[in-house]
Amino acid sequence: MGWTFVYLMVVLKLPIIALLLIVWWAIRQRPDAGEPPADDGDGGSRRPRHPRPPLRPLPRRGPHHGAAPPAPPARVRAVASSAGRGHGAAH
Repeated sequence: MGWTFVYLMVVLKLPIIALLLIVWWAIRQRPDAGEPPADDGDGGSRRPRHPRPPLRPLPRRGPHHGAAPPAPPARVRAVASSAGRGHGAAH
């Protein structure tokens, strides 16, 4: 049980520590001085977007449309045949 504890508490934590170090390194990076600053404008190449037309409502499913629901089918009882009665049972 001792080696299992060491494995679970130390070895499996190494990828987590590596991920934290990579994130810390990426946050501390500075942009290169040779790059021009990013322009926040779009350069006037895009036209203003038109608003989308509203979607039409979809028809509701189920008994909400006002028509009466269809009548249920008539109940039919199955007739037990004599061949089915003796199957697997002693006479």
